[in-house]
Amino acid sequence: MKPVRIALAGPGAFGQKHLDALRRIEGVEVTILIGREPEKTRAVAENYGIAHTTTELDEALARPEVDAVILCTPTQLHAQQALACLSAGKHVQVEIPLCDRLDEGRAVVEAQRRTGLVAMCGHTRRFNPSHQWIRKRILAGEFAIQQMDVQTYFFRRTNMNALGEPRSWTDHLLWHHAAHTVDLFAYQTGSPIVAANALEGPKHPELGIAMDMSIQLKAACGAICTLSLSFNNDGPLGTFFRYIGTTGTYIARYDELVQSHSRGPETPVDVSEVAISMNGIELQEREFIAAIREGREPNASVAQVLPCYEVLDRLEQQLVRAG
Repeated sequence: MKPVRIALAGPGAFGQKHLDALRRIEGVEVTILIGREPEKTRAVAENYGIAHTTTELDEALARPEVDAVILCTPTQLHAQQALACLSAGKHVQVEIPLCDRLDEGRAVVEAQRRTGLVAMCGHTRRFNPSHQWIRKRILAGEFAIQQMDVQTYFFRRTNMNALGEPRSWTDHLLWHHAAHTVDLFAYQTGSPIVAANALEGPKHPELGIAMDMSIQLKAACGAICTLSLSFNNDGPLGTFFRYIGTTGTYIARYDELVQSHSRGPETPVDVSEVAISMNGIELQEREFIAAIREGREPNASVAQVLPCYEVLDRLEQQLVRAG
């Protein structure tokens, strides 16, 4: 089997999560690592056995030994770098979010349609076994969502990444963290979002972003979603999904799922047989590689996730009008 040769841009916290996942997939070779800081990039490349490094995406795109690119770069670069990859004839997977401006997201979707290449966005919640278990029950007609209650909580009062290192760019509750839930809600209900409202707290004096946010969503099927987000929460950290449905209430914590009861303790749900791995990022990578090999549209293609960004754009306009 001819290997799929990958260039990965962004050797930071999530870039290394992708490299860990790629190690577990047969027939994949990471041929070049791209990073802004040469010494750090070389150190990560040595750790993962990657032969070449560069500070320039264009240099990697010009190499014939690159079939596809995974972008784990700052949010503000995602769309333009995805366009550069497609223009160079390379398949591309871009970490969430696809964009932080709707017009740029639409441009990526159009470029994918024009080139016919695989273009996918890292909406990992579609792949986490906990959420896949819920989806299988929905598709089997055994469960229907009445409400999703979601908490996305971090403690990031300074500009740090997931490794606790200084970040060169600003993260965003709406365009990054809310994107996970907005997309998952529409995906799991199988119904477009027809109403969306948002409120935000005070902006950080230095970062210029809201540190707390509340979002309400309603799908055409009637299901609702309430999402609370914060960079001010001092634990527990992460995102927690409560599925309130017709035949039960379930709580998903990344790759763990439990059933909640009005009386008695939570009951663990075995999700170990849902997929080939318990790692959502690995499952996401496997879908990207399979779509390239099979010449098909992947789950979480840029076209499939674009409606999420249309909702985020509406919410941003609402927040701007509210002042």
